[in-house]
Amino acid sequence: MKEVYNVVELFSGIGSQAKALKNIGLKINVQATCEWDIHAFIAYDAIHNNTLLDSTVDELSDDEIFNRLKDYTLSNDGKAAMDSKTIHAYGPEVLRRTYSAIVRTNNLVDVSKVKGCDMPDGTDILTYSFPCQDLSNVGAFHGYNKGIDRFSGSRSSLLWQVGRILGEMKEEGRILPRYLVMENVPTLLSSRHIGNFNTWIIELEALGYKSRYFPLNAKEFGIPQNRPRLLMISVWVGDDSDKADAIVKKLNSMTPKSIVDDYIDSPYFEDMKVKDLLRLPKKRGSKLWQEAVECTPNDTESRRKIWNENPKIVNEANEITTESYIRTITTKQDRNPNSGNIYFDCGIEGRGKFRYLTPRECLLFMGFTDGDYERLIENNPIVKVHSCLFPRDKIIRMAGNSIPVKLLEGFFYQLYKLEEVNG
Repeated sequence: MKEVYNVVELFSGIGSQAKALKNIGLKINVQATCEWDIHAFIAYDAIHNNTLLDSTVDELSDDEIFNRLKDYTLSNDGKAAMDSKTIHAYGPEVLRRTYSAIVRTNNLVDVSKVKGCDMPDGTDILTYSFPCQDLSNVGAFHGYNKGIDRFSGSRSSLLWQVGRILGEMKEEGRILPRYLVMENVPTLLSSRHIGNFNTWIIELEALGYKSRYFPLNAKEFGIPQNRPRLLMISVWVGDDSDKADAIVKKLNSMTPKSIVDDYIDSPYFEDMKVKDLLRLPKKRGSKLWQEAVECTPNDTESRRKIWNENPKIVNEANEITTESYIRTITTKQDRNPNSGNIYFDCGIEGRGKFRYLTPRECLLFMGFTDGDYERLIENNPIVKVHSCLFPRDKIIRMAGNSIPVKLLEGFFYQLYKLEEVNG
């Protein structure tokens, strides 16, 4: 194994990939990230670096920072670009944190504008968890049905931008990343999308990569959440036929079961239970109690329906579920269906007697830590009256858009085997 692995994270979100790599004992150097959602990349910076501003930002005036940010394509919701008026409305403190995070994480921001010449040299691992909205069943329900059709303009079709960037690197004679790691939803293998997905694999082969994909589920990797995903690893072999044969043989020896078994036998596996990740307040008025109250809905007919029609993670007798895992963490919990509900009588008039998972708990069920959540709260400036950078629903959305860290740990653990051939 190398002493340090150079990593580029496209569609980096809050950095599940970097966290997983570090958790399995690899020393990494994050050469670049790429994320346009300002909440996600500021959260990434807070979780993986620190909550202080980058020193270079202190030397710039508010106007200089605003003018620099206008050159980027930034998003408030991960769906559409913001105009300069919206950017300016965030105020000086948030804009400083925004620019500081871009600088410190070497954020390329908009993948559609990244050129091959912008990519760093000597990359070992490039990850690309491109948007799944146009692939998922939830997305289809809301009318997102263009999938990864090339030139469709869908968010999921940003996949092809990755191929464009790699192709430009090859045309320039640059050395391509040694490993590519893709994560997305299993519906990529459905009849609607498999043709496009196979085309993608063929294009990777033309660039010199051998690939193999695996349907996996987070619940098999020690995290108590039912979250089926599709992961694929591509290994660059170039024109070396001997190396290609060895890599293909090694990839073919890998199965979903062997990946799970290898990780369970590793020193990094931890079998977490639902009760381990719940943060049930013991004292009225405590920090956890306040977080629980913020996730307690009003007592209305529609909310009572959510309580009655979804799993009870904690029931009226304050008994924690005996199920081994909860439902998938999505970008909203105040919805029907959701990931499950927790009996909680806050004693506040007009409030229901149950709550949803808190933002802290959503992050924990994705494999992040209490410390990660606390760093977000420390880096949570006021945007305007009664509003902050990371309100409850923003953190829940970031968690739902993320990747279970333990699942990635198990998949990345296969690098220890692949490096025996590819090192």
